[in-house]
Parts: sequence; C-alpha cells; structure tokens
Amino acid sequence: MAFSFQDMVEEARLSAQALIDYGEHFFNPTVRLGVTGLSRAGKTVFITALIHGLTRGGRFPVFDAYASGRIARAHLAPQPDDAVPRFAYESHLRALVEERHWPSSTVDISELRLVIDYQRPNGADRTLTLDIVDYPGEWLLDLPLLQKSFEQWSAESLALSREAPRAHLASEWHAHLATLEPEARQDEQATLTAAKLFTDYLRACRDERFAMSLLPPGRFLMPGNLAGSPALTFAPLDVPVGGQAPEGSLWAMMVRRFEAYKDVVVRPFFRDHFARLDRQIVLADALSAFNSGPEALHDLEAALAGILDCFNIGRSTILSSLFRPRIDRILFAATKADHLHHSSHDRLEAVLRRAVSGAVARAENTGALIDVVALAAVRATREAQVAHGRDKLPSILGTPAAGESAGGEFFDGNTEVATFPGDLPLDPEPLFNGNAAFRGLSTLAAEKSDFRFLRFRPPKLEREGTSEPTLPHIRLDRALQFLIGDKLA
Repeated sequence: MAFSFQDMVEEARLSAQALIDYGEHFFNPTVRLGVTGLSRAGKTVFITALIHGLTRGGRFPVFDAYASGRIARAHLAPQPDDAVPRFAYESHLRALVEERHWPSSTVDISELRLVIDYQRPNGADRTLTLDIVDYPGEWLLDLPLLQKSFEQWSAESLALSREAPRAHLASEWHAHLATLEPEARQDEQATLTAAKLFTDYLRACRDERFAMSLLPPGRFLMPGNLAGSPALTFAPLDVPVGGQAPEGSLWAMMVRRFEAYKDVVVRPFFRDHFARLDRQIVLADALSAFNSGPEALHDLEAALAGILDCFNIGRSTILSSLFRPRIDRILFAATKADHLHHSSHDRLEAVLRRAVSGAVARAENTGALIDVVALAAVRATREAQVAHGRDKLPSILGTPAAGESAGGEFFDGNTEVATFPGDLPLDPEPLFNGNAAFRGLSTLAAEKSDFRFLRFRPPKLEREGTSEPTLPHIRLDRALQFLIGDKLA
C-alpha cells in the first residue's frame, strides 16, 4: 500500500516524541527494553528473574558490571507511563518461589522501571534507568497489517489456512466461508459467526499439539476490553486482491472493521510503545515446536522472520535519537534450555539461529547487533547421569507438572523424576529443508513422536537465613551483558 497522509502524521508524532524523550534522557540515560515472545515463551519469568537477580543478588558471572562489583544497587522506581499497567513483579515472584507454579501468561502490555546505580571503569558514579516493556509477541505480528489491505490480508490468511495441518483445523470456518457472498448485503449475524469460527481456528492452531506461531490478528486470541467490539468482529473473505467492495456489502463491512482494527489496536500500540524501544529481546519456545512437528518449526521460522522485519533497526546515533529512535540490539532467545542436557544447548541455539538466519541476513547492513542464545531464566531441573544397561545417559532431574506423562506414566506434580530428553541433531539444516522430517504430536501419539519435552514445575528453593533465595538460571547473565552491558561501561 502507498505511504499515506496518516502514515506521515504518525511519523511526525514519533519524531516529536523522540525529541521529548531525548531531552529528558540527556542527563539521565534511559534504555527502553522491549521483552516479547510468542505464547508460552516465558516472558513473565524472564522479567521476574532479571529484576530479582539485579535487586536481590543473583549469580551473573558473565554480566561484567555486576560480576566486577561496579553495580552498587538496583531498585524499582515508579514507572513513567501512567496509562500503562505496572508489571506485577511481586506476585509473579511469589508464584515462582512460594507456590512453585509458573506465572500467568502475558495478555496485555505492562511496564516496570529499574534504576541501576553503578560505577564506570574510570571510577565515575553513574545511574542508568532501565524501562522494561512487556508485550505479547502476537501484537508484534499485527504490525505488518498496517501496510496491507483487507483483500491482501484475506488472501494470505486463506492460503495459510489451506496448508497442513491448518486445513483440518479450519474446516468448520471454511465451510461457513463457502456460504458467504461477499457482494451480498451486509449481515451482522453472518459476520459474527464468521469471526467466531475464524477465532476458534486460530485458537486451535495455538494448541500444544500443533503449536502454530503465525496467528494474526493477535487481539483475536487476547481481546481484553475489546471483546465483542466491531473492531474484533471480522474475518477473511475469498475476494480478489485488487477488487473493490460494493457499498453496503458484506465485503465493505469487513473492510471497514479491518481498518478499524488497525486504527484502534495496531496504530496506538506502534505509536505509544513499540516505536520508542531502544533494545529488544524476543523469546521463542522452540521446544514446543519440536514437540509438535516440522510444520510448527517452519511456522515459528516464519513468525520470527516477520517479527524481525517489524523492527526499525540500525546503529543508534544522536540524529536517530532526536528524530526517530532505532533498536540497535536484538537478542533472540530459545527458552527452556533447562529441559535439555547442557550438551544439547549449543544445538538448540543453532536451531534458533537457523530459524532467524534469513531475516538476520536482510538486516546485517543496518549496523544493529543481533545475537542468539539458549537460556532458562529460571532453571527448573538439575543434571545427572542415569544408567541404562551398560550406558550412562545424560539426563535431567526435575518435578514434572501435574498431568504430564511419559512412557505411559502420569505425574502428580510432586514427584521428582529423572528423564533422558533426547539429543537434538548436530546439524539443524535438515530440520528446515525437509530432507529429514521428524514426527511430532500433530500427527502421532506422544509415545511415538521423535521429540517429547515435559513441562516441569519451578524448582524448590532453600532460603539462606532471612534473605530470599537466589533463582537459578542458564545464561541469563549472558543476555544481560548483550542487552545493557555496553550502557554500564
């Protein structure tokens, strides 16, 4: 679509906001860190562990400013945006440490401000303000809609829904779609039914058996206070990409609501939050894709490419800070590394690096730094060697969540077990090119799939006196070093 007058107005607003932010941050440096990821990737756990480690004392040997003792203290401060909910750090920490269950998933945007008092290597005392912005990755995948017409989005959505395994999940919606006449008179009840069936299809795609990641519009699965509104009551139609909707038709009704979705949901998120970010971490649950099968892995690859294409990336300069902030560092993190033995961590990282390689190649000349890491913000398992005949298998010890099963055994959520999670392939390329397709839950029962990673409860932690226990992690310090280490030098 052409660059519209509305787009030019938005650019002017963003430049004005950037100028205001630059003035405020000139004497008090501030980094706005975006934390996002797709469903069940562990965004809430990552932020909770980051804050707890910096404010209460964590083990971060790779995070240079912290390991060298140059960080005097870190403390929470009132957040700057009065209209944004505060990240519920205290309740999330209580869920992890006291109740031993994972915090609820991110369904809306939230924010928290962390003030870090530190000393530069030359001895000068400084303060860095870190504004952490938590938002669902599904919202990020909505940003490309701003440059698409309803007809383009419909054609892309329908083409995707006709591929396996989505086609089976979309059958009821497809059946209703076949009864609709786009050029017929607008019909509220037909639209309501189409929107419901389309949403049911998106929800079925997100089920752990299929673990699809590319599911825009994002608010259909997390509507919040917009549930039932016309802006969330539309669905794709089988119409020509270059066609024109007749006035008063069902087609025109869908177009109007699609444009309302962009105006009410997508543009405000882009203007007020996304376009102001300086650094970004994108969390990905690659193990869920392995559990599901090759289709889910390819879907994750497409989603991550779409996410990276959304960022305004490049080397940050005074000029860019004045007129349009740029994200100059992006970290892609494969979460739940603790569900694998450490010998497979590099392989998990290689899989994620391969998944984003195409998008990274397109961004390599922008001056931005992009990296990949396998991590666990809170480590739920320990490692062990388990005898299997004459062999010793590299295994993990942990407490599977209630209802998890393996080898026909169901776990009660209280019993610790040792499990051999299997080895990821040394070379990730065959997983993506179709030469060595693996079997997953989307086509087979759990006991016959090639990969099966259990869900574990948070670890049982011991308090040291009256102080809060330290949260164990895997490479959280490496993530911190990449994301803000240079700002503390």
